[in-house]
Amino acid sequence: MNPAQLFDLTGRTALVTGGGTHLGRAMAEALAAQGARVVLAGRRTDVVEATAEAMRADGLWSRAVTLDVTDRDQVETVFAAVAEEVGPLDILVCNAGASFEHTFPPDADVDEFRATLEVNAVGTYLCAQAGARQMVPRGRGSIVTVSSIHGSLSADPRLYDGIDMKIRSGPGYQASKSAVLALTRNLAAELGRHGIRVNCISPGQIPRASNDPEFIERCRQLNALGIVGTPEDLKGAVVLLASDAGRFMTGANILVDAGWSIW
Repeated sequence: MNPAQLFDLTGRTALVTGGGTHLGRAMAEALAAQGARVVLAGRRTDVVEATAEAMRADGLWSRAVTLDVTDRDQVETVFAAVAEEVGPLDILVCNAGASFEHTFPPDADVDEFRATLEVNAVGTYLCAQAGARQMVPRGRGSIVTVSSIHGSLSADPRLYDGIDMKIRSGPGYQASKSAVLALTRNLAAELGRHGIRVNCISPGQIPRASNDPEFIERCRQLNALGIVGTPEDLKGAVVLLASDAGRFMTGANILVDAGWSIW
């Protein structure tokens, strides 16, 4: 194959959890631009529907479904419906994640910790299981998990000093994103015999436009390239891992962080 063919996803079915906004939306757009039929899954129906409509307006194949990744029965029902209505999954991006942490050590709330683990670690596990069951009979498939640089590195609390933020990286977020990395390696080992590749993307600091300007500037200053990350910076990595260009990759963790982790 020539390079263009290696990245071609025409005819493949993809599902992106947390696909309505920010990182998930960008990755969904990237897969659809390469020819995949992309299903956007998210808890907020209005958000995923609006994103799917915007993608269709741009000539991209997209459909929206409502999904809470922590609800096992709902995961099973939605994944089965996608297989029946669109086609068995070839690509699954386990992007849905959250942090419910508003308190931090030594006074951190254990319920906030549990809730964050439930979405990031358990939700990824439930979706990966459901996706793999569709891929095993066909002997192929790509599962992409999404961790964070904070799955490998601790967040420096000084990054947030003096900035009023609704949430920041805390113990639950970092523990759950570390769990995603370990889960990725285990799934790669267990599913490789079935022809299924499982890889991870660990984004660096990719702030939202609504974040405090001082926080955005600190994110820029603290990476090696001195640039602000955007959701579009994940598009190349997800297409690589989803496509035949990544056929010899499994159990890998791709850091997309402008060198944040090299210091």
